[in-house]
Amino acid sequence: MRTSVKYTTAALATSALALTLAACGSSSSATGSAASGSSADASKPLVVVASPTPHAQILEYIEKNLAAKAGLNLQVKVVTDYVTPNTAVQDGSADANYFQHQPYLDDFNKTHGTNIVSVEAVHLEPLGLYSNKVKSAAALADGATIAVPNDATNEGRALKLLADNGLLKLKDGVGTTATPNDVTDNPKHLKFQEIDAAQLPRTLSDVDAAVINGNYALDAKLNPEKDALLLEKAQDNPYANILAVKSGHQNDPRIKKLAALLHSPEVKQYIDTTFSGSVVPAF
Repeated sequence: MRTSVKYTTAALATSALALTLAACGSSSSATGSAASGSSADASKPLVVVASPTPHAQILEYIEKNLAAKAGLNLQVKVVTDYVTPNTAVQDGSADANYFQHQPYLDDFNKTHGTNIVSVEAVHLEPLGLYSNKVKSAAALADGATIAVPNDATNEGRALKLLADNGLLKLKDGVGTTATPNDVTDNPKHLKFQEIDAAQLPRTLSDVDAAVINGNYALDAKLNPEKDALLLEKAQDNPYANILAVKSGHQNDPRIKKLAALLHSPEVKQYIDTTFSGSVVPAF
């Protein structure tokens, strides 16, 4: 059931993206994205698919303030699910995406047979536990229901957040692939609902708490630093969000320009000023 829902969402969103690209006259699905590596035409628009917050915001800042001076024609396409950005890059309807961390990309490539690679790590969005019903994790009642992301790596990441804060214990060595079946000690008898990551903020009125990805928390006007009951630590965190392309396109001169801009002092200052610690530069 989980897989079918994700594929349906991806199919609808991919169709919408394709129509958008056609409507704006982009050639990214033809010659623009077909060229690989250094053979790509540096004058063509660079189409990047991104989640709304903070990814698209950061890219739109670059588009408005930095891209022209760098000789980059940047086009940002906003998508809200976690499948379409990779399928669009794989099929050539987009040149790059910016929405995911490396563990998610590794799992996606393995599961879907894609060959997408990271170019640069850009920022970290700390994952947090949120609630409309309690003011602290300790106040969760026996048998409380926790909503968690239903994609493989983020579900494991969510359970690790709970384990790191003493709410449960996981099997040794299970890592980012953990599921509720890997919980070995559950003193509060917590129950788990596996929900599409984008829908998690909407569950807060129906569950006792939810573990929400940073970008979706920001979309829902939640402030991770102020509103989260529990929040991931940034130090030594493997979940930095990355700029990613189809393998072989890393040397596209447009990609190199964007990567340099994403690591620029201007972008670092923009992230620090705009998100006040809710999004942390990873460079």
